[in-house]
Amino acid sequence: MTDFSSLDLLLEGRRVVICAGPGGVGKTTTSAAIAVGLARRGAKVAVVTIDPARRLADALGVQELGNEPRRVDPDLFDAAGFALQGELWAMMLDSKRTFDDLIERLAPSARVRDEVLGNRIYAELSTAVAGSQEFTAIAKLYELDAEGDYDVVVLDTPPSRNTLDFLEAPRRISGFFQGRAIRLFLRPAGFGGRLLGAGTGAVFGLMKRATGIDLLEDLSVFFRSLSGLVEGFVERARHVEALLSDEATAFVIVTSPEHGAVEEATFLQRRLSDGDLALAAVVVNRVHQADELSQDDAQALADLLGGELAQRVQAASADALALERRDHQGLERLRASLNGAPVLTLPRFDDDVHDAAGLAQVAQRLYAPPGEGVGARTLG
Repeated sequence: MTDFSSLDLLLEGRRVVICAGPGGVGKTTTSAAIAVGLARRGAKVAVVTIDPARRLADALGVQELGNEPRRVDPDLFDAAGFALQGELWAMMLDSKRTFDDLIERLAPSARVRDEVLGNRIYAELSTAVAGSQEFTAIAKLYELDAEGDYDVVVLDTPPSRNTLDFLEAPRRISGFFQGRAIRLFLRPAGFGGRLLGAGTGAVFGLMKRATGIDLLEDLSVFFRSLSGLVEGFVERARHVEALLSDEATAFVIVTSPEHGAVEEATFLQRRLSDGDLALAAVVVNRVHQADELSQDDAQALADLLGGELAQRVQAASADALALERRDHQGLERLRASLNGAPVLTLPRFDDDVHDAAGLAQVAQRLYAPPGEGVGARTLG
C-alpha cells in the first residue's frame, strides 16, 4: 500500500469532490481544507456543507452561511501566510429551500408552481419522502456544477450511513415518481372514484368539518399539479445519478484509525467500488505520533526533574507510544481492506481548528510535497 503525501495529483481534473465518512473524525474541516488547498492553487472553489453544527462557517470566519455560495474573505488566509490565488466560496445547504427552488425550475407554469409550493401536502412530502433531503443536496451539487461558475465543488456529507442515502437518493426519487402508487393518484378519476371509496371519503369529510381543512381537496390539487413535474423530476434524477459516476467526480473518505471508524470507512469503500464510483483518496485523521525515550533521555529527565516526576513523564510517554501502536494497527487493517486506494494521514494535533489559520495548516499538510511538514493543530 502506498501512502500519498499530496492531493494534487489525486484530484487533478476533478470538478466535484464528495467527502464522506463516519461522524466525529474531522470530515467537515477536512472538506474545507481540501477546498482551501484548491483555491490556493488558483481554482475557483465552492464548498458545500449540510453540517448543522455550522463549524465550517466558524472556521471560515463567515457569520452565517446561506443556501447560495458566499465568498470567503481572502484576507483571512493572507494573514495566515496562505494566500489564495483563486477564489473560495462556501454555503450551508437548506434542503427545503433547495427543493422549493427545484419546483420553481421544473414547474411548467407559474400557476402550477404556486399550487405546489402553497400546498399543505407538499410542505410535508418535500421533507418526508425517503431520500428527499439527500436528493436535494445532490441536486444542489448538480446545479452548481451545471452552472459552470466554479472550477471545483467540494461537498461535505453527513456520517457514512447517511452518505449511502446520498448514493441511493436519485434511484429512490425516480422510483417514487414512477411507482405504482403515484400513478394511481395521477389517474383522472383521482380521489373522487374507486380509489378512496365511500368510507374514506366520509372520514375526510368529518376531518374537514372538525378542522376546516379539506385534506381531500389538498391531495387532489397536489397530485394534479404534480403530474406536470414528474418527468422533470425523473430526468433530474437521471442527471444527478450520472454526475455521481462521472469521471470528473471523485470521493474522498475521511476516517480515523479507531476500530469503528475503520469498519465504516471499509464498508463505504466497498459500496463505492460496487457502484463503480471513483475513490480519489482515504484521509486518516487524528493519528497519534510519539517518540520513544532512550535510556539517555530517561536519565536526563531524572537528573532534571527528580525521580518521581521523571517516572510520571516516562509513563505518559509509554501511554503515547501505546496509542501510536494502536493507531498503526488500525491503519494496517484499513490498508489491507482498501484494495490499493491511496491513503493520506493527518496527525492528532494539539488544538482545535476554529479559524482560517488552522484550515491553512491542514490544507498545507494535505497538499504538501513529500518530506514537507507543518505545525500542530487539531481537526474538529
